[in-house]
Amino acid sequence: MLKTCAKYHLGQVVRHRKHPFRGVVFDVDAMFSNTDEWYAAIPEDSRPAKEQPFYHLLAENDESYYVAYVSEQNLVADYSGEPVGHPDLHDLFGDFEDGRYPLHFNLN
Repeated sequence: MLKTCAKYHLGQVVRHRKHPFRGVVFDVDAMFSNTDEWYAAIPEDSRPAKEQPFYHLLAENDESYYVAYVSEQNLVADYSGEPVGHPDLHDLFGDFEDGRYPLHFNLN
């Protein structure tokens, strides 16, 4: 049985290791749970292993806001103390405090 433990948590600000974007974690898959087409579209030499946590992010870069799906190996914690400006943040989270976004609701 595969046992994984997510390194990042809901509401945490993270950034991509290689690409210039950052975001807020709003969901976590224990291992890859996207389509085979999405996975195949990643160049083979940079394709991440499927057997690791994957994170759904409300992401931003210098040009736009979007939702990203990123493997744990490609993320690092963002300790800049800067809030993320994604317009959908307040649908899920409260105000930025102590470097993170608190959930608006409790999970089961």
